[in-house]
Amino acid sequence: MELQEMYNAGEIVYVIIRNPHAQDVANVQEAAVVQNPENPQELALFVYETFYPLTDEVAVYKSEEQAEQAYREAFGTNGEGQFYG
Repeated sequence: MELQEMYNAGEIVYVIIRNPHAQDVANVQEAAVVQNPENPQELALFVYETFYPLTDEVAVYKSEEQAEQAYREAFGTNGEGQFYG
């Protein structure tokens, strides 16, 4: 199933985002699934007042717990990096 078909506009999801100013810092952030303003036939993620394409390049999770688990697996919990839930 294509990623665009797994979500609906208006749904709240969780994504893991790297800080563009400090690449060693990442966090789990709530995002809204919305119609892509540049292409209404597609969905996008709205997070930090910015639209991001909903593609396989973005780690998207249905629950905060799933996102937190993926974060721990990717970045560990030994104090390296930052985690904001």
